[in-house]
Amino acid sequence: MTILPPDLDPALVARLVESGGGGLAKRMGIELLELSAHYSVARMPVAGNTQVVGLLHGGAHVVLGESLGSISSAIHAGPTRYAVGIEINATHSRSITEGWVTGTCTALVLGRTLCTHEIVMTDESGRRLSTVRMTNMLRDL
Repeated sequence: MTILPPDLDPALVARLVESGGGGLAKRMGIELLELSAHYSVARMPVAGNTQVVGLLHGGAHVVLGESLGSISSAIHAGPTRYAVGIEINATHSRSITEGWVTGTCTALVLGRTLCTHEIVMTDESGRRLSTVRMTNMLRDL
């Protein structure tokens, strides 16, 4: 179940719920759990998202991070603007071969034209797997 702030634009809520975060997020099995501009949480299975030696693919960490950072920025942007990613980086600290990865997205800056979020990926024991930082530019529709 996805938790959304009650004051969100109904059209944005419908788009988020219907899309599940977009086609790539759905294909990767990302489940959106809690969404807001300031704090968002999602999880993703390791199964189906591994590289050749069975580790969770580094790009999968980035997809989970970018999904959360983009959605959180879109919520901050509101109904008359949209978010466009302009920078993303990731530091991978630990590998994982099974289970679920949880991404926790925290706003660092929520400005008029830019949003920056830090997304920390952890395993089911709470160990940090990677850290993603993303900046989005907010544009008028």
